[in-house]
Amino acid sequence: MTWPMLFGVLSLMTFQLADSAFIGQLGRDPLAALGFTLPMQQLIIGLQVGLGIATTAIISRTLGEGDEQRSHRLGGLVITVGGTLVLVLCLSLWLLQGRIMAALGAEDSLLPLIRSYWVPWLIAAWTGAFLYFGYSVCRSHGDTKLPGYMMMATSLLNIGLDYLYIFIFDWGLPGAGWATVTSFALGCLVIYPALFKRGWARFDFSQLALFDSLRQLNRIMAPAMVSQLMPPLSAMLATALVAGFGSAAVAAWGLGTRLEFFSIVVVLALTMSMPPMIGRMLGANDIPQIRKLVRIAVRFVVVWQLAIGVTWVVASGLVSDLFSSDQSVQSVLEGYLLRVPLSYSGLGVCMLMVSVCNALGLAMRALLVSTLRLFLCFLPALWIGSQLNGIFGLMSGALIGNLFAGAMAYSFYRAGMRQLTASDPASAKA
Repeated sequence: MTWPMLFGVLSLMTFQLADSAFIGQLGRDPLAALGFTLPMQQLIIGLQVGLGIATTAIISRTLGEGDEQRSHRLGGLVITVGGTLVLVLCLSLWLLQGRIMAALGAEDSLLPLIRSYWVPWLIAAWTGAFLYFGYSVCRSHGDTKLPGYMMMATSLLNIGLDYLYIFIFDWGLPGAGWATVTSFALGCLVIYPALFKRGWARFDFSQLALFDSLRQLNRIMAPAMVSQLMPPLSAMLATALVAGFGSAAVAAWGLGTRLEFFSIVVVLALTMSMPPMIGRMLGANDIPQIRKLVRIAVRFVVVWQLAIGVTWVVASGLVSDLFSSDQSVQSVLEGYLLRVPLSYSGLGVCMLMVSVCNALGLAMRALLVSTLRLFLCFLPALWIGSQLNGIFGLMSGALIGNLFAGAMAYSFYRAGMRQLTASDPASAKA
């Protein structure tokens, strides 16, 4: 189940990096404008991933109970609720864009460029979310191949259309948004006919206990969604801190964030594949096997992410030259790559523990880990670092904050496991 999602998520990160590389050739201001959209993008992704977690949990559980008809109607309900919620959020972001940009500290000279990009970007965000809900329904039925293949196909198409729209058609920054709209819309034209053909999404809600189903969906979705919304809120505050150092710093920080998304792709794939495994083990009360699985995953994540961090450090000069033609942006990005990637092992462990806690039914513990990671470890370290050594001190703070967050998250997971084993002493021997 992991491999298709690994390549699918990797392809998504690749097209986002290609976006950044293409936009970087347009100059500093387009990169800065892109950087100011990243916190909003994380907000939308947080909502859709929270609903995706609930989708996988509820539909797979319903299938386990043998009620296929109800699982099909739940698929339709998820698509309807998710599409509506993301549409409302995108419209709200459009109406409030002026206030949002002011709160994030955007320079007045960037506002016209940001406005020109926000229409295609928000349409792309909604289309991508709608496609993601189709992927979630597929995964809940055990099909990770179709979503994985479609992620790769739409990403490759997006990269090709990026070059066509941005440079050949000369649409500039908005062209990147329209390229994403086109590729995601074509993805929807493949995924949804497949869902309907298999009968995995039905919209005859009259035979579905609608209120009870919505309540069941919300019971899992709400804590997961709040947990997913913590990073974008933190990203907004971090961007506001970075904006105090100028547009070059914002552009470099945005590029660094894109590189971070790319660097944690294996962790993201694990957070999608491990919860169903843990859920089955938990249902069988096989706590020792859960402990063994998590230990293996944590050790792998630490070694893998440390290797990726060292790679970025070694290639920092080359990468900064590749992703921007502006010397001031190159300088800040190189400083980022020399510091922050060394903390990706801590960040990866923290992300994995949030996913594991959700799978163990410890949703509030997962939410607490997410909250403390950002508002106890990460943001205070950013602020202290910025006060001590400017933008480069801020990046050193990100390094320290992520490492502390990883240690904190693992200790919370172990405490949660002790709670689970307290009522079953036989399982504590693991």
